[in-house]
Amino acid sequence: MINKNPDKLSEQIDTGVKTAIRKAIERHRRLGESISILKDGKVVTLTSDRIPQSSQIKTERARNQS
Repeated sequence: MINKNPDKLSEQIDTGVKTAIRKAIERHRRLGESISILKDGKVVTLTSDRIPQSSQIKTERARNQS
């Protein structure tokens, strides 16, 4: 089957990937597991107490985009 609206499909994929990432990060935070991220071109490991809650991430992004 050929999708007649590929932009909508790519938006759905993007949304699904972002949701999965957000859930995985939150799960690591709740379980006390660290994560590694790329920050300023360097790999940084965050312990669970340094992982911001997803609501804090949204607030910071909105502030940075203004």
